[in-house]
Amino acid sequence: MIRVLIADDDALVRAGIRAIVEAAEEITVMGEARDGAEVLDEVRRCRPDVVLMDIEMPGCDGLTATRRLLAQPDPPKVLVLTTFGMDENITAALHAGASGFLLKQLNPEQLIHAVCTVAAGGTVLSPAVTRQLLSRSAPLDRGADEARARVARLSERERQVFDLLGEGMGNAEIAGRLYMSMSTTKTYVSRALTKLGVENRTQAALLAYELRLHGPDGP
Repeated sequence: MIRVLIADDDALVRAGIRAIVEAAEEITVMGEARDGAEVLDEVRRCRPDVVLMDIEMPGCDGLTATRRLLAQPDPPKVLVLTTFGMDENITAALHAGASGFLLKQLNPEQLIHAVCTVAAGGTVLSPAVTRQLLSRSAPLDRGADEARARVARLSERERQVFDLLGEGMGNAEIAGRLYMSMSTTKTYVSRALTKLGVENRTQAALLAYELRLHGPDGP
């Protein structure tokens, strides 16, 4: 079972999310939090695999909670849910290592798929949020030429791993696709992130998106 914690200050939203994700046999909701401070307490109490994190919450907001949570040893995955696709502060969650960014205007199947994907170590990026992140994220603002130059540093196998990271795959999926052991996969992922100059898998996925956006040789 995938254990989920729902963090949102709106009780109706929490109830709606709970109803959606618990309809999936492989997901169970372990707890709820009304603000970022409660997130930290609830994570210690119920040890979820995935936190569905709202941004706009009173007191300790979702971004602050994400930074604090992901700075701890062995944290859960964080999937950010936001109403505002143009929220410039969402880049802070990216740098903290959040595994996904989704607008709340999504259908139930997309939410369930996103939870399962990030629980497995993958990345999920809403197209609208991705475009906004690309326009605001400092590590990705040097243009397509710089992006291609960084990717050119990769070995053939590292490039294969990078391409699969760009598809949002977790380590297990990458290992299966490339017929590698998990330990070897983790080594190649680490090497690729270092050569690309990005902080985490989500930034690597954004870089892959940027290359697809401009094309292999385009501006």
